[in-house]
Amino acid sequence: MKNLEIGIIGGAGYTAGELIRLLLNHPETNINFVYSTSNAGNKLYKVHQDLIGDTEINFTSEINADVDVLFLCLGHGNSTAFLAKNSFSDTTKIIDLSNDFRLLADKNFDGKDFVYGLPELDKEIIKTAKYIANPGCFATALQLAILPLAANGLLQNDVHINAVTGATGAGTSLSETTHFTWRDNNFSHYKAFNHQHLGEINQTVHQLQPNFNSKINFMPNRGDFSRGIFATTYTKFDGTLEEAKKMYKTYYKDAAFTFVSDESIFMKQVVNTNKCLVQLEKHGNKLLITSTIDNLLKGASGQAIQNMNLMYGFKETLGLNLKANYF
Repeated sequence: MKNLEIGIIGGAGYTAGELIRLLLNHPETNINFVYSTSNAGNKLYKVHQDLIGDTEINFTSEINADVDVLFLCLGHGNSTAFLAKNSFSDTTKIIDLSNDFRLLADKNFDGKDFVYGLPELDKEIIKTAKYIANPGCFATALQLAILPLAANGLLQNDVHINAVTGATGAGTSLSETTHFTWRDNNFSHYKAFNHQHLGEINQTVHQLQPNFNSKINFMPNRGDFSRGIFATTYTKFDGTLEEAKKMYKTYYKDAAFTFVSDESIFMKQVVNTNKCLVQLEKHGNKLLITSTIDNLLKGASGQAIQNMNLMYGFKETLGLNLKANYF
């Protein structure tokens, strides 16, 4: 079987840069084109300078409507506009990394039915899907912290979450809060209790536990590092720690990238990988769940490749055996 021909739309951002790196090293893919009107004609490594020596591909302002897989790495709201203006073959599978199609109200677009692409939630549905809405980065880390509880109907009280993300979570466009002089040795919260990823998190919880009627309280924070997400989540839990660990390990026993650790976890264990690590503690009547991912990989491009692997029947880990930046 010939390699899959891949098209990438919005090729200049952080997620596209990671996606390109992964696809160049994936044994079943060939990058057909990388679309960026602002960089058309330039070598990919002129923007993604870590790719020097890896590829001579140029950015282009032309699209090939017959590629096998199309990855949309556009800003939120722009994928819908792009697909409205550009048509692709009926055989082209699409994986969107924006938030345009993640919610049930938005999943049907121009005859395309997008499936929410969280493998730990709906792996079998992803395998037969043609269009994938890739989850958000915070949404991935936070859902993986509570999926086993929701799947067993055990979210009976408010859920409290405090999570911090690196500067790459804000994208490549400069803003006051991404400048080095602001971010360095600094810490702040933003979008308190109102982050856009709460929509997909609540959607998943109600899918697994329809009777959930409590609140998910989420406090997102900006960290003074480049990449990674570290989240602490707690909620009331009547069982023992041993019961919680057994439940989580059973739920994730077939997960290719999500692992339950018996030891305390930290972010450097997962940065530059597609892994999610989860760790549990019991404090009084509360279960504390710590989870950590790389926001650009398991939170974006790595998970997109994981979904592609599932869609084509490849080994789920293909092209994603990556070493953490542990030291």
